[in-house]
Amino acid sequence: MPTAKPWTIDDSERLYNLEGWGLKYFGINDRGHATMQLARAPEGAIDVMDVVDDVAARGIKMPVLIRFQDILRRRVALLNETFAAAIEEHGYRGRFYGVYPIKVNQLREVVEEIADAGRPFQYGLEAGSKGELLAVLAMNPSDALTIVNGYKDESMMRLAALGLKLGRRLVVVVEKLSELDLLLKATKAEGVKPLIGVRVKLQTQGSGKWRSSTGHFAKFGLTTPEILGLVERLKAEGLEDCLKLIHFHIGSQVCDIRTLKDAVKEGARYYAKLRKLGLGLEYLDCGGGLGVDYDGTHTAAESSMNYSLREYVSDVVYSVQEVCKAEKVPEPNLVTESGRSVVAHHALLVVNVFGSIEAGASPVELGVKADEHQVVGELRESLKGLTPKNLAESFHDGQQHLEEAFSLFKLGYLGLEDKAKVEHLYWRLCLEIGKLLPKAKFVSEDLLEMQKALNDQYLCNFSLFQSLPDSWAIGQLFPIMPLHRLNEEPARRASLVDITCDSDGKITNFACHRAAGGTLPVHALDGRPYYLGFFLMGAYQATMGDIHNLFGRVNEVHVFQDAEESKGYYIEETIQGQAIRDVLSDIQYSDYELVKMIKETADAQVKAGALKPREAAELVDRYEAVLGEYTYVDHLPSPDENHPRRRASDLAAVTAPPPAPEPAKGETVPQAS
Repeated sequence: MPTAKPWTIDDSERLYNLEGWGLKYFGINDRGHATMQLARAPEGAIDVMDVVDDVAARGIKMPVLIRFQDILRRRVALLNETFAAAIEEHGYRGRFYGVYPIKVNQLREVVEEIADAGRPFQYGLEAGSKGELLAVLAMNPSDALTIVNGYKDESMMRLAALGLKLGRRLVVVVEKLSELDLLLKATKAEGVKPLIGVRVKLQTQGSGKWRSSTGHFAKFGLTTPEILGLVERLKAEGLEDCLKLIHFHIGSQVCDIRTLKDAVKEGARYYAKLRKLGLGLEYLDCGGGLGVDYDGTHTAAESSMNYSLREYVSDVVYSVQEVCKAEKVPEPNLVTESGRSVVAHHALLVVNVFGSIEAGASPVELGVKADEHQVVGELRESLKGLTPKNLAESFHDGQQHLEEAFSLFKLGYLGLEDKAKVEHLYWRLCLEIGKLLPKAKFVSEDLLEMQKALNDQYLCNFSLFQSLPDSWAIGQLFPIMPLHRLNEEPARRASLVDITCDSDGKITNFACHRAAGGTLPVHALDGRPYYLGFFLMGAYQATMGDIHNLFGRVNEVHVFQDAEESKGYYIEETIQGQAIRDVLSDIQYSDYELVKMIKETADAQVKAGALKPREAAELVDRYEAVLGEYTYVDHLPSPDENHPRRRASDLAAVTAPPPAPEPAKGETVPQAS
């Protein structure tokens, strides 16, 4: 009989589709550990588990966000280098001035790194609010473009005028006609000449999740009649040479290259026609939308993209050049506001799995007794008589027996022990049916639904709402995989649940495993720490997360490659996640007032004789100490505490149950990191 082929790291790479979404930044080494590398040479790779161990040795607790700053810098350079190469290849007579929209990730450490990496390319920053503009004015190099988008009030226009006076190459993009008056008033007051952009409403609509935000019903931009009105106003003021930029945007994460090409052609036509009217246009801003292939399928699906960076850049350059040639106008300098593509890959969230939920587990022995109820015996017979030929019949019988037992229990005719036996036998029956399904000639729809639910739920130390808000809010897919044991076959399947008390705090859709029925291939928990990595986390997640259940910002480390270091990397910076007092302060709770109220309560207990003064003081100290702790799970039960597996809480509501484990099997819980 042939032996099963041993599992290899190549099998894991295929299973988790690293080739599809990783852009060769991530791989697996001979130890079965996930790696990060900038080049294809494996000898330069950083072992992610080495970083995790290093972090743990420093006393930094999970969950931890690792920022691979080399990837961030490389993405900035790659965008600029790709445009430079395409411009040279096509003989294009303008140049590229990219800007990073800081709304995608406004964290100082990210913006600072991007600004530094972009300095050789005159790569600038974009702001869409007063708060962002304050940051951008301070951090953006003077020779790079500063683009100001979004709705603007008088205060924001005065701030933009201040930037012009400071020597910034700052272009204010007019989103609605009334903004022009505010801009002209502010620049006149400061004695500076404005650099004006105008955002046009394209007829071309985007593709993917944000398609409905574009086109004629878009929130931002001017219609063609409004643009002509703006031109007349500028000519009347003698400021036609101040209109420097045409801007358009067709939404984030554009998944179809044909949509992008159509938009660029339409936008270039606006530039050409306005240039012919004698305006001083120098830039065509193609906005954002450059996608990220989260699921690695290279398709026009919402979480993917059917084009490469090189194809996107080449199409932009070529399309603009063709329109300008046909219209006989100079080729403009090109601007893009790509954010997601620049920052997504550099951030990796590491979470520890601290347990699993398996329905039907029984921490006590439930043997046969002579006086047990008839419904228990009938379920035993269904389990005993199970064959590949009667799977559907046995499943239906099991459901009927379960419902009958519930009815009997509610009416008082079934004891607690017999009810427990029915539940346990029912889950055993479902598990055995699942094992026999491959041998069945025909599998009904209800059995297929049951099979999808025959999986674990892995308990992960993170908050979905804080760290992956897009997963909860818009169904965004992210690549997720174990960070170690990748030279072992992941024999189990699990959905992932977080530590919030909200039933929505779970992940049941996975970027690379759509055929797995809403589950992730994982390894069995064996008492050792088990870590999962959530990849491509750099865009939007850091600043859009809320503090649901008062879980705050996670601990963070910044990692750089360094061949001279023994492990091939060094940790440049660690940023402590929020303590409980910090999160409480965000929602207007004063830790001082809270401690004061607890002390008053303790003092009242002392006066009542319920506590001794020393006990009261210790209670207050313990309360205050917890205020300074990390908001996430700290102490986790170890396997020798024999923590039982949690059971599904409401069998009556479940029609497609998860599998039952072996009888009387206790919960396997890895140790805390």
